[in-house]
Amino acid sequence: MELANKPELSARIHSHAPMALGPGSLENISARIERLPLTGWQTKARLIVGTATFFDAFDALAIAYALPILIKEFSLSAGQIGLVISIGFFGQLIGALLSGFLAEKIGRLRMTVYTILLFSITSFLVASSWSLGSLLFFRFIQGVGLGGEVPLAASYINEITKAQRRGRFVLLYELIFSFGLMAVAIISYFLIPTLGWRWIFIIGGIPAVLTLFMRRVLPESPRWLAGVGRAKEADETMTFIENQVRARIQGDLPEPEPAPLKQERRLTSFRELFQGMYRKRTFVVWSIWFTSYLAFYGVSTWVPSIFKSVFNLSVEQSLLYGLILIAAGVLSAVVCALTIDTIGRKAWITGSMLLGAICFIILWLIGAKTATQVLVWTSLGYAWVAVVTMSVYLYTPEMYPTRMRALGTSLASAWLRLSSIIGPTYVGFILTKSSVEYVFLGFGVVSLIGAVIFGLAGIESKGKSLEELSP
Repeated sequence: MELANKPELSARIHSHAPMALGPGSLENISARIERLPLTGWQTKARLIVGTATFFDAFDALAIAYALPILIKEFSLSAGQIGLVISIGFFGQLIGALLSGFLAEKIGRLRMTVYTILLFSITSFLVASSWSLGSLLFFRFIQGVGLGGEVPLAASYINEITKAQRRGRFVLLYELIFSFGLMAVAIISYFLIPTLGWRWIFIIGGIPAVLTLFMRRVLPESPRWLAGVGRAKEADETMTFIENQVRARIQGDLPEPEPAPLKQERRLTSFRELFQGMYRKRTFVVWSIWFTSYLAFYGVSTWVPSIFKSVFNLSVEQSLLYGLILIAAGVLSAVVCALTIDTIGRKAWITGSMLLGAICFIILWLIGAKTATQVLVWTSLGYAWVAVVTMSVYLYTPEMYPTRMRALGTSLASAWLRLSSIIGPTYVGFILTKSSVEYVFLGFGVVSLIGAVIFGLAGIESKGKSLEELSP
């Protein structure tokens, strides 16, 4: 059923114009989603979209494990290493800014497919790089695709999921990103010393194949279709999903119970992110994205190179320590995914940022004198911060209504990209001007700031429907 390929209807929702409660209205679509039990169909959708997210993570961090070889091959200075890391994140910043606006116009799923194609094809081009200049150019273009895919995919998964156990369902999807990070660490450990760094990026081009059938298997978000006035398509898409669920439970579904929206629907604009209740929410989510990812990518992209350049470990040992770091993040993410609907978003995010800050500050206090000290305390700090970087993909879409969910999530993720540029550049600057322990002092202070802001201004969202949270 190729629902996602139908042409966009000309009807739109005009400012302050009420809509009838037809079967394809946003009220009805929301109610129909909320009465669906979680079955193999939703799991299949999560797996398909998650495959793309897996390779997004794989490609995003591949450069960190290629760097110990690239440093020698391209004779890179500390400043150039920071540039190689940051250029990809600059591309991701552009991708995040563009994709949100486009997804509100042409759909979550279609834009997700376009971003997958972009980062997959350019992964092969990165593998063909012959100089520092070509590597920087191809890595930038690849970043545009990488930056757009993850926030759009997170919006899509949130929109097809009901409130009950949404945290667990979405975070189990987001775990795939963590597994992608671990996969690139494992494969790099075995592959790079024998076959070289280029093969990591050749593997990263695999998801291009996924787009050949992705839009034929998955429907567009029915919440988005209803939100832009495509009521008939929203109803058809929802009927398709309901039939898939009925086939799996082999029974009837309970009657939906639509509730009127708290406010009349209207076209959204960038300004609405800073109006009313959304002004505070935007400030909070932007703050937590920036602070958590500054530490997350600053640590994960530089650690293998720090072990090689600062502590003179072998390439194999540096890659192994990088793998241990990523494994710690995956373990903490699993625990969070299984408990966040019970403990709550606010406790997990605030507590994790605080504990991460403590770990980094301890490493600064003891002087980061040995590779073992750095491995232990960065692994602990990274594990706590990794929880937050995963949770924001659940929390942020909950903070915005359907009419601007992809836009709000994509713009929030742009702060991820900005911090991902600043973090690696900051590490490169500190290593050229001072000693390594001051790298971790910076990450500790930033993590502490994030904990304080979210602890004071963040709201709890567990157990509530998207429409209840964000009218």
